[in-house]
Amino acid sequence: MKADILTIFPGFFQGPLDHGITRRACEMGLAKIEVHDLRQFTHDKHRTVDDRPFGGGEGMVLKPEPLFECLETLQLASRDDRITGRAKQSVTLLSAQGQRFTQQVAAELAGLDRIVLVCGRYEGVDERVADYLADRELSIGDYVLSGGELGAAVIIEAVMRLLPGAVGNEASTRQESFTAHERTEPGAADSTCGSGGLLDYPHYTRPADFRGMPVPEVLLNGDHQEIRRWRRQRALEKTLRNRPDLLDGAQLSDEDAKILARIKRDNG
Repeated sequence: MKADILTIFPGFFQGPLDHGITRRACEMGLAKIEVHDLRQFTHDKHRTVDDRPFGGGEGMVLKPEPLFECLETLQLASRDDRITGRAKQSVTLLSAQGQRFTQQVAAELAGLDRIVLVCGRYEGVDERVADYLADRELSIGDYVLSGGELGAAVIIEAVMRLLPGAVGNEASTRQESFTAHERTEPGAADSTCGSGGLLDYPHYTRPADFRGMPVPEVLLNGDHQEIRRWRRQRALEKTLRNRPDLLDGAQLSDEDAKILARIKRDNG
């Protein structure tokens, strides 16, 4: 995969891209990431990338010229081909007005040959970038940041770890929170109980008793069937407590429904 990042702060990415799975994916030849400085595509002595919006208003807006010129040097497929899927490419504008970035979107992007992330700044970007250049707008959450650089780093991390071979144990990416998949038996996908769209179950490691806080006995008895049931129940409990909205789209069995009803009853 090739990933391009368009930004006015290229130095920002020297840290996030140099560690962990992102670095591993690049070193293994699974991905190539290039950061483009939008100020290199300006033509005045001040290297101006922003301007006041027509009609008035607070703040500054990124101008269209540097963004259009930078995108044109990348020699991408047409916007129509990207939108229809004829080209396995995507140009994404990071924007507070965008679609919420999810694990499903990360998986979609991981299946492409090339992704381009446009980092907005100030009060946003000239709307013609969204209308004529980008084929999608994404937001990493319902809050406002000063720019799209943090969002781009988040998306790169989420996408890179889904590339085949980037994570040592690929099964781990299929059983994480927000990852939906078919389950071979009610309430469990395998010996570790995939999430099925729920939050992940709790994890424990050595020592078995740390400062009087013991690991749940069920995890120590070697009964894998019982472990699966325990993990599924804890995943349901955590999801109901922290992200009840996920239950609407999760893969729930009849047994899951009974567990949820019992949890709600016990909690009054």
